[in-house]
Amino acid sequence: VAIAAAFGAHLAAVACEVHVEVPGRFLSGSMANIPGIIAGEQEKSRNSATALLAAFVAAADKAGIMHETYLEKCPTFAVPDLLVDYARLRDLTIMPVPESYDQWYAESVIFGSGRPTLVLPESPRARPFELGTVAVAWDFSRAAARAVSDAMPLLEKARKVRVVTVVNEKKLDSKHSAEALAKNLARHGIDVVLDKVDAKGRPIDEVLEAYTVSHQVDVLVMGAYGH
Repeated sequence: VAIAAAFGAHLAAVACEVHVEVPGRFLSGSMANIPGIIAGEQEKSRNSATALLAAFVAAADKAGIMHETYLEKCPTFAVPDLLVDYARLRDLTIMPVPESYDQWYAESVIFGSGRPTLVLPESPRARPFELGTVAVAWDFSRAAARAVSDAMPLLEKARKVRVVTVVNEKKLDSKHSAEALAKNLARHGIDVVLDKVDAKGRPIDEVLEAYTVSHQVDVLVMGAYGH
């Protein structure tokens, strides 16, 4: 809601009621009240989804943003494809990424929607959302270039934009540096600070996480390659 309010955007919320599918052979060969258990779990899921959407509506009304809700019903395995369908018709999809198996929901949207995705941690920071510092992870790849283009509305609203290049992690195209990106962004009225960080043998995710923490980055713009 805070993100949509910052841009004066229309916000749609999607919640899924989990539909449990059990093969008939399990139902016929069991003494337990399987249909009753399934019905109870589906009711819990429906109540949870309804409560989530009600909380969303209350927050959206309080913030005064345009909004709509969708309550879907589908089996768990079909949720990613459902979210991809919604994402393809929106300018931006906001996804939480829990530290659990359902990270694949976000991965499906990132790689399947063809649209930008804003990924949030499961436990967001206490301070409200703002665009104080937006950082761009730049390696001159196609994915990074597309991410910069998709994130232009965020970059234009940010108080400070940093471009970080991680060296000694992989081979980089030295002919096209971050300075060239900065020159291009300047044509959009965006002044940037250029940073270089030595990986020093660390995995790229650790390097970027440490960078965002040390520079108090609110949003990190980056391409999504394969993980």
